[in-house]
Amino acid sequence: MDEAENARLKASGAKPVFIIEGVRENGTKFRPSDWPERISSSFAGFGKDHRLRYAPGVQPQVLDGQKVLVVEQALQEQNPAVFQAVMKFARENNLRTREESGGSD
Repeated sequence: MDEAENARLKASGAKPVFIIEGVRENGTKFRPSDWPERISSSFAGFGKDHRLRYAPGVQPQVLDGQKVLVVEQALQEQNPAVFQAVMKFARENNLRTREESGGSD
């Protein structure tokens, strides 16, 4: 994503995100199927209500019927260690990754 695209997204209120799919570059499905929840929960904490709260910037979601992990690009500056750990996981497992504009707050 170039600087002009980032500026356009910022002006529109959309957040640039990385979508990490549960499919390897060779097309095979990644196992276990709950990997997005496992990754997200490793960076999560418990709220005052004793319920698990996913960390901002690392969220499991279902897109087009497929479990994915959505990682906000802002996480790269906000928490570089978490961003690097998640992206390293994606690289080491040859998972498909793409950039998109996410939703706004």
